Amino acid sequence: MSLIGVILAAGKSTRMTPFSDHYPKPILPILNKPVLTHQLLQMKSMGITEVIIVVGHLSHEIVRQLERDPVEGLSLQYIDQGETLGIAHAVGKLENIITRPFMLMLGDIYFISTELKKSVDLFLRKKDVHGMLISRQEANIEAIKRNYAILLSSDGSVRRVIEKPRYVENNLKGVGIYLFDLPIFDAIRRTPRTAMRDEYEITDSIQILINDGFRVEQVNAVEEDMNLTYPSDVLDINRFEMRRMGMSNFVDESAVISEEVTIQQCVIGPRAVIGQGCVLDACVIFADAVVPAETHISYAIFTPYQSIKCSKENHLYQIS
Repeated sequence: MSLIGVILAAGKSTRMTPFSDHYPKPILPILNKPVLTHQLLQMKSMGITEVIIVVGHLSHEIVRQLERDPVEGLSLQYIDQGETLGIAHAVGKLENIITRPFMLMLGDIYFISTELKKSVDLFLRKKDVHGMLISRQEANIEAIKRNYAILLSSDGSVRRVIEKPRYVENNLKGVGIYLFDLPIFDAIRRTPRTAMRDEYEITDSIQILINDGFRVEQVNAVEEDMNLTYPSDVLDINRFEMRRMGMSNFVDESAVISEEVTIQQCVIGPRAVIGQGCVLDACVIFADAVVPAETHISYAIFTPYQSIKCSKENHLYQIS
């Protein structure tokens, strides 16, 4: 039996402004491929052939991107979340559609894993396990506080999950990838809306599932996970991937680079144009963007709509 894939791609992030005016976060490019495409390729490698994408903000851009550059061998279905009231709310929209176990990914997370297929095989093999949380051993306590903590019982099962914990008890962090069987929908239906964020949290649904006596486990199967929250994250993730692959630049073959141009640690997208005499350091140039001649800049992002100068020290940026 193969899993169904589910990717949540509906949210609008005000912290990602100005990208959120034109790009849903899941189609922001990492090495010239949308985050969503990277996730679809991961799901395909798991043997998944059917994927449901929950959309909302600028959904037409997601559909257009995936139709223009499809992942072969996958059947895609789009479901509009409507009002965006949290992860559990989005998953609950699929109760009448999903009829077998499924893999859930959050569409604004870029991750690296060589063990995910083993986790899927383990989940499908363990008939007494109805949920599996993909985790990472996280040295950065602040990163756990931004995500969710996983606490274990003596037998290795998950006994508690805590959304954005203030006090961290261990270094086990949930990374926004989940494997669920159908009982999760019973838990979602009984999940209350939170006072803190006024949403339906999937961690609350998981806790209800556990409290109902269903076994939930976790697998430490992700080596790196990076959230797309601020414009600078686009730069940081692209630069991380270039370093990991030993690349000094990543340039699409359709890009036009004029004479006397110097580029270092840059990702240049399809049909982008780099004007004469430019000196670019640690920049990401989106598809169809134009960098004016004699531009000398570092740590910047160019889109067809604007240029964004980011700060290395924090999430501040300037737009032109």
